Amino acid sequence: MNRVLRRFVALSTAALTAFGLAAAPANAASGGINDWSCRPSAEHPRPVVTAHGLFGNGPGNFLAVAPMLAGQGYCVFTPTYGQSVLPGVGGTDYVQNSAKEFGQYIDKVLAATKASTVDVVGHSEGGIMPRFYLKYLGGAAKVHHFVALAPPNHGTTMSGIAELAKLFPGASQILVGGLCRACLQLVDGADFVRDLNAGGETQPGVRYTVIVSTTDFLVTPIATSFLNGPNVRNIVIQDEHPGAVIGHIGLAYDPISLGYISAALSG
Repeated sequence: MNRVLRRFVALSTAALTAFGLAAAPANAASGGINDWSCRPSAEHPRPVVTAHGLFGNGPGNFLAVAPMLAGQGYCVFTPTYGQSVLPGVGGTDYVQNSAKEFGQYIDKVLAATKASTVDVVGHSEGGIMPRFYLKYLGGAAKVHHFVALAPPNHGTTMSGIAELAKLFPGASQILVGGLCRACLQLVDGADFVRDLNAGGETQPGVRYTVIVSTTDFLVTPIATSFLNGPNVRNIVIQDEHPGAVIGHIGLAYDPISLGYISAALSG
């Protein structure tokens, strides 16, 4: 591999790692988080299942979201899906495989909690992967509300890195073969994204909330996150908080973003 290509791979890996937090602990259980004895209350009748970002894991990506929601009385579950490279490093498998795994986890949550549906909070890749589950794997009957933070619903340019990859022969094969099967499925112009959006971007009976920040420079342009369809609310944080500087990762941690998540689920 020549020096320029090695540099590209290093930059791409660093950028893609920002979709999640691979270094965070992969297992966690406390209170209403990953507690299989938790039973939903009348006030919060649906468990919340999270979907982390690329190269991330559930507990790490939702280190702020999960305790907040558990503290509000929700039963919260933070799975790590799509671990095709290393244990605890999720989201790297093909999105279709991850969606199937995610759906099986939701079935487990429903069986344990005796709930009929769940709410889903997804970040980045976790904001688009569940859409495959909803559309093709029967998930629309099991998910009431899908809250997505900066999802690449129409593919991302990653501030130009995706376009840069096209200039280096072999770069795509390296990403798919060695690092990440899902990576090229999420970029601008990908067949996966085009096929997922064909025939309608939303599913009947499911509510959707999309939350984005204008200072997110990884899922770009931000309009790529917006969904078109009924029962959709697309939120740009800076519309109400013009001075907010919240990056891609920060959407899962910033108090302003957390407030929008809480409001969406309680609405």
